[in-house]
Amino acid sequence: MSRLIKSAIAMVDNYILNLLVIGILLLIVTLGSGWISRLPLSYALIYLLVGIGLGPYGVKLIELRPDAQFLERLTEFVVIVSLFSCGLKMNRPLQLWAWNSTARLIGFLMPISIFSIAAVGHFFLNLDWGVAILLGAILAPTDPVLASEVQLAHLDDRDELRFGLTSEGGLNDALSFPFVYFGIYSLKDGNWPNWFSQWVVIDIIWAVAAGIVMGILVAKAVTWIDKRLQRYRPADELMEDFIALSTILLTYSLTEVVNGYGFLAVFVSGIVVQRSYRDPEKPLSQLRFTERIEKLMEVATILLLGSLLRLKPMWAFAADSVLVAGLLFFLIRPLGAWISTIGSPLHPASRWLCGWFGIRGVGSIYYLTYAFGKGLKGELGEQIAWITFTTIVISVILHGISSTPLMNWYERRIKPKVPDLI
Repeated sequence: MSRLIKSAIAMVDNYILNLLVIGILLLIVTLGSGWISRLPLSYALIYLLVGIGLGPYGVKLIELRPDAQFLERLTEFVVIVSLFSCGLKMNRPLQLWAWNSTARLIGFLMPISIFSIAAVGHFFLNLDWGVAILLGAILAPTDPVLASEVQLAHLDDRDELRFGLTSEGGLNDALSFPFVYFGIYSLKDGNWPNWFSQWVVIDIIWAVAAGIVMGILVAKAVTWIDKRLQRYRPADELMEDFIALSTILLTYSLTEVVNGYGFLAVFVSGIVVQRSYRDPEKPLSQLRFTERIEKLMEVATILLLGSLLRLKPMWAFAADSVLVAGLLFFLIRPLGAWISTIGSPLHPASRWLCGWFGIRGVGSIYYLTYAFGKGLKGELGEQIAWITFTTIVISVILHGISSTPLMNWYERRIKPKVPDLI
């Protein structure tokens, strides 16, 4: 009987077995979500463990090793959907006082993180400054995909900590791009004066401005067309939420055409869409739709990451990886968050939680693979890649275990004491 079972399994294509495992996984995490949400586990941690189990150190069902371009495109799509979703959650007036926490986390904490990681790379890992800044830009962004447990729970959520973390995740994935370009330019030409002025004008001033303007224009155009046509003949209810996906794709592609930051444009377009409909159910429906896409793509991305992990290269760069990840999670991010929020209305416990929840993930994979396509290669590329992968794994484990109990503690003990600012 056992021989019969083994021979039957051998005859089944790996693709079918992968579908079977993924189907079982989705069934378990969906039906068990009520229990999982109470445990010190994140869905990303579950997907990562399953991905490792499906890879070469497990049952060897996933033996695919996708190239950098495939990973770049996959993670690019996941990030833009997530950024639009973050934009839809932004429930504050567009005034500086309402975005105080965001301004501090982007204006102070992000540069502190980038240059602190770069300093670690330069002084401890003997990287050139340009490559060290590239490493800092890859690892500095917090992840909007894996951080759902600490983001705004719904459109009426006014909690300052959750708003700060959500808006930070939406913006720093876009605003790290200039520093990624800085590192890429330095790989090609170590003489910074040859390209520094072009970098400032094109990759900072123009690209950021174009991202903001295109995000506003495309979102306003799509919502205007939607509202006008709906007066004459409403769209099919089943198809209506695809407007969100079309807005994401149009905004991103048109912004990239004019050399703007598509990530920034998509986040801005989410904010514009959220404010463009009188019926609050419309953006809420789009938010539910994009979150479902985001969750499904998260499964694919983290499963793939788990299957890609290899002991030999991870061990070869283990000292570098543990040094960078350890300093990032236990010193750079917490201390940087504390410095950045001096004088802010955040509760002291919220400031420390803000420092701890610097979750790394899909955005870092995108920037890494983007750099591969622009000249990062060889042993240096291997070193940066395995530092990045290992840091993400450590983040998934540490934050996956701690996010639920810490946020439960925050909701019980700290949040009731802090009045909503809006």
